[in-house]
Amino acid sequence: MPEPSRRRRMLILVICCTSLLIVSLDVTVLNVALPSMRRELGASVAGMQWTIDAYTLVLASLLMLAGSTADRIGRRRVFAAGLVVFTAGSLLCSLAPSLEWLIAFRMVQAVGGSMLNPVAMSIITNTFTDPRERARAIGVWGAVVGISMAVGPLIGGLLVESVGWRSIFWLNLPVGLLALIMTLRFVPESRAGHPRRPDPLGQLLVMALLGSVTYGIIEAPSAGWTAPVILVCAAVAVASLAGLLFHEPRRAEPLIDPRFFRSAPFSGATVIAVSAFAALSGFLFLNTLYLQDVRGLSALEAGLYMLPMALLTFLCPPVSGRLVASRGPRPSLLIAGTAMAASGLLFAAFSAETSTPLLFTAYVLFGLGFGMVNAPITNTAVSGMPRAQAGVAAAVASTSRQTGGTLGVAVIGSVLAAGTAGGADFAEATRPAWWVITGCGLLALVVGAVTSGRWAMGTAARTARALERTTAEPKRAAVPPHG
Repeated sequence: MPEPSRRRRMLILVICCTSLLIVSLDVTVLNVALPSMRRELGASVAGMQWTIDAYTLVLASLLMLAGSTADRIGRRRVFAAGLVVFTAGSLLCSLAPSLEWLIAFRMVQAVGGSMLNPVAMSIITNTFTDPRERARAIGVWGAVVGISMAVGPLIGGLLVESVGWRSIFWLNLPVGLLALIMTLRFVPESRAGHPRRPDPLGQLLVMALLGSVTYGIIEAPSAGWTAPVILVCAAVAVASLAGLLFHEPRRAEPLIDPRFFRSAPFSGATVIAVSAFAALSGFLFLNTLYLQDVRGLSALEAGLYMLPMALLTFLCPPVSGRLVASRGPRPSLLIAGTAMAASGLLFAAFSAETSTPLLFTAYVLFGLGFGMVNAPITNTAVSGMPRAQAGVAAAVASTSRQTGGTLGVAVIGSVLAAGTAGGADFAEATRPAWWVITGCGLLALVVGAVTSGRWAMGTAARTARALERTTAEPKRAAVPPHG
């Protein structure tokens, strides 16, 4: 297949970034609407956690399946199907009559969302073949998260104040339809030369692991950590993890290829993605509730308060992308980990929420840190892998992000629920949660430093050569002998 022209490559990048925009915008807008939804639907803290985690949990569970399926049956086909399902799920969410139905429709949204981001990243990887051009494209991709954070709280606040929280889901309808039309018109179909076979047992084990961990963490504060249902969740999680560790290395084409993790940068990117997105989801969850429920701000005012964080998250990814292209991932990762840890520390140790100057300083630091982290994560995850396995590698990176987001809301929400149940005020109840967010930033800093040096790059090169040999063997075997 001839390489697309520069104009067509730019159009493809716009289409892929649009898919990320509607998925990311959905999360940021929803966070601003949480207090209004909580009042109208009579939801508890756990109920609010589930409106977010039902989405991210299903998304994380299906991303790798979507990536491998797209490599097998066609990336454009799966991407277009994802746009249809996500848009339809958004419409259903706007019509939800109760919290239970809203959670169910959020899961429908997630099925569609699972077919968007990893497939879009695979399309970008196969479209932008030059490493420097790909790094810049990934920087633009990362900036879209910043756009969603910049405009999401403001648009969400305006809609919640003027029309109501249901209107936040209407945003996805015109954007999804436009992206679908452009996808069918401009995105070429592509497949892996040697598509991977399905791994149904691996898929079920991943779903059981993520589902049991998330349910146990969210429900434990109300049910009790020694309640039978929580102990069952723990047993299912341990058994599922053991099953994955036993099953996946024994498959010729596993759902999660263990060989990817022989690359220290890839493993590091996975850990950093979980840490960074756990910190982000917890940060948004706590601040939204604090600004509206404690300070008494409106949804729009809360969005304006978080604007400094959003602007930095918007401005930094292109800078980070260029820095990755010119100097590798290390500088971006070190800046990201340091800034996120410092932001969490201002809340945990210095009560930043009690001082407006400290509050805005913490917002700026977190926006800087999160804005710098996405480009090195994504570039590290896909740049060293064979193009034939781009969908799977991108899906592992996306799964790490969504797993982090799921765990962040589950853990932070549970810490908050346990604190308030014990009679503490909001500030005291959230102090342990801010230490968790600080720890996530420190973990990203340490792992980033360890997995971006010369030794780590050597493991990445060896892993890439091993994977290239493996993917080349089926192609050679498929060529009939002459004569």
